[in-house]
Amino acid sequence: MAANFHLYDKRFHVKQLKGPLAVGLLFLLSLLPLSMARSLGSFIGRRMNQGTGKPARNTRKNIAACFPELDSAGQEALISASLEETGCSMGEMGMSWIWQPERVLGKVTAVQGKEVLDDALAENRGVILIAPHIGNWEVLNLWLSKYYKLTAMYKPPKIKMMDDLIRKKRERIGSQLAPANVKGVRMAVKCLRKNEILGILPDQEPDKSGGIFAPFMGVQAFTMKLLPQLAAQTGAVVVSGYAKRVDGGFELFFHHAEGDINSKDLDEATAAMNQEVEYCVRQVPEQYQWEYRRFSRRPEGDAAFYK
Repeated sequence: MAANFHLYDKRFHVKQLKGPLAVGLLFLLSLLPLSMARSLGSFIGRRMNQGTGKPARNTRKNIAACFPELDSAGQEALISASLEETGCSMGEMGMSWIWQPERVLGKVTAVQGKEVLDDALAENRGVILIAPHIGNWEVLNLWLSKYYKLTAMYKPPKIKMMDDLIRKKRERIGSQLAPANVKGVRMAVKCLRKNEILGILPDQEPDKSGGIFAPFMGVQAFTMKLLPQLAAQTGAVVVSGYAKRVDGGFELFFHHAEGDINSKDLDEATAAMNQEVEYCVRQVPEQYQWEYRRFSRRPEGDAAFYK
């Protein structure tokens, strides 16, 4: 009994330390200029590529499945570039969350397709923004928060201190966060009815009750139902957007979603949503989060994707 108590006590203290350590690391990273943060990230990415850890294994598996048209040399080049970009995403976290908003937005060098957003809002139906995990989505969130009324749906992290920090930093210039639960859905519908922008990250596996299988990059992926359901229910205009990492900063891109994404047929709508995500990914494939286990849940009878 005493041994079990001490083990529990040790785990409790380790859990308590995770929040301060993570926040402290963010503040240290924030001291770096963007060029140095990216250089550090690139170094980390190269080290990941030399190892056999989960980021490298997942990236290799995902790229092999999603880019069968590339030969082995082409896949290896994309894997290497992707892991360096993954490292850059890590290196930029201090900038994204700790820097003053004006300093971050000063790194936005161009915006392509702003008229797509403005035209969508002019239809007075609300706008759902598909924001895939490409480049730096925190910069995208900050830019949208400055120039538009934005509600962003998110899944709260398990570490409360990190949750508090994320909420404070993402909401620091006017946007509001909606948790991925019933309360958040109500906030989302209200936002769209007020002809505002609702931002959703569409490419993470939902809970079992929250998704269906739909094709993504030629692979069946367990895909969220929430975004296409909201699109069908509200008739909102659907737009995709991402912040591409470029020399010296970021370029933002917006694109009017195509296909049957507002369809009441859920199979059609989720397939159209994934097709729009794929469109964005193919514009800048090395900056997509290929280290994520996107295909963990498999259709009944399929073998495990990650081993």
